[in-house]
Amino acid sequence: MTHYSILMPFGTPRGEQILPFAALTQWSKAFRLWQGQSVAGDPYQVFAHAAASGFRVPIGLGVTLMPFRHPYEAALQAQSAAATMGHPLIAGFGPGAIPLQKSLLAKPYASQLGAVREYLTIVRALLNGEEVRTSGEYFTCFNTLPSFPGPPVEVGAGVLRPAMAQLVGEVADVAITWLTPASYIRDVIVPELRTGARVAGRPAPKVVAVVPLGLAGPDRDGVDLALTSNSGHLRLKHYTDMLAGAGIAIDMADERASGRAIIDGGAYLFGTVQEIAVRLAEYAAAGVDEIVLNVTGVAFTYGTQAALQEIETVLSEMAR
Repeated sequence: MTHYSILMPFGTPRGEQILPFAALTQWSKAFRLWQGQSVAGDPYQVFAHAAASGFRVPIGLGVTLMPFRHPYEAALQAQSAAATMGHPLIAGFGPGAIPLQKSLLAKPYASQLGAVREYLTIVRALLNGEEVRTSGEYFTCFNTLPSFPGPPVEVGAGVLRPAMAQLVGEVADVAITWLTPASYIRDVIVPELRTGARVAGRPAPKVVAVVPLGLAGPDRDGVDLALTSNSGHLRLKHYTDMLAGAGIAIDMADERASGRAIIDGGAYLFGTVQEIAVRLAEYAAAGVDEIVLNVTGVAFTYGTQAALQEIETVLSEMAR
């Protein structure tokens, strides 16, 4: 069964901004409330605000960036958030873009895959209550994380390209995609996850797809919404590489052509609610376990109320 969840569609400098979305998650058929990395407000603190306000719902972090937190701190925050919410949690991580790594670290990770492997392995072991004794190329940890009864934490990672998918198949519980067409998940991501899992002798990870979308309307330009939601991603090499692998050519020298390309290629869904429902069903058929509705473009263009209505409309259609 594929679940449908909600992405908080903007950063939250004030914790109360999450409350309408937490309420919608609690009162609707939404499965989980997600946040991505934000520097406007730390997502763990924002989730704690929701819990303190009476909205304790399942949550996901997809993805927080490794340069911001040592793996011990990452495991501690995830365990604490699960206990605070009283629900299982998915903690997703990613190395971030090379420019970000350069801005925060002495030097960028020499191997993105190597750094992710070390990070996820440490976090998973700590959350399992194991004593970690790792002196790696990127991370060092000689410690344990005190455990206490609480909901489980699943460890995930952002996945865009085949090599990362295979690695996540080996070491993680969840693969999290973003702006990734259903066909690419079916033909590339899922097979590589299964390959990695076979190598490690373990079950294949769950697949979570964060899917950007917007409903068509007489006052709406789909290309504008697609670019408002994703123009930053379309300037990052790991995204353009993934999209190229899905047959979508991106050249931000012509922004509107690039926005149109991600609509035509199924990376950004734009249409009637019935048309979007058909495209979301393609994600379920591709092997996605959880689809996260991302209405960032709508939120930034039309505001919070329009974003909430958009989510409600799509959730109602998918529940038919």
